[in-house]
Amino acid sequence: MKRFFLGIFLIAASTFSASAQLFPTVQFGLKGGANFANIKDINLESSSRTGYLVGVWARLGGAGVHFQPELYLTSKGAELNNEGDIDRMNFTTLDLPLLLGTRVGLGPIAARVQVGPVISFVMDKDDSFLDNVSAVGNFKDYKNQTVSLTAGLGADIMKLRADLRYEHGVTDVFKNNDDNGRLSLWTVSIGYRLF
Repeated sequence: MKRFFLGIFLIAASTFSASAQLFPTVQFGLKGGANFANIKDINLESSSRTGYLVGVWARLGGAGVHFQPELYLTSKGAELNNEGDIDRMNFTTLDLPLLLGTRVGLGPIAARVQVGPVISFVMDKDDSFLDNVSAVGNFKDYKNQTVSLTAGLGADIMKLRADLRYEHGVTDVFKNNDDNGRLSLWTVSIGYRLF
């Protein structure tokens, strides 16, 4: 896993370095939005829940390829059906997407495509986010950190940024790999460029 992250970092750094030499720009802004999350578990039926996200983003590079790290707080969850027992699971994570993208357009109006890994750190540290602990286990059964891959489309209109992304878990949310619970979610967000 460390080699994977090192590889992603080296690719991002070299891409940014090349892009920054040709088109040296830096942008920074705020973002907020909603997500529709679900946990794919081979043992339980599940349905999605709606959450939120709020945070900051930066973009390094200009036309052509850019590197866009983000940091935001997000609420995620799912409804798990364990033989008729419905459990509503909610938790909060600090997400760190490291995105590579390209921008196509003229002046202040453009479309974007972005892909990259998302590292999530769970912020909740108690069992209170589980309605029925017996069905989906204790919080200690969940990992403190997960990794996902995300891809999406975006639009830049003057200082506004709009994004639609799909995120799929690479690692399980459960410590017990037999559960095979992987988070998947759609996010819709609006951002504002401060500079």
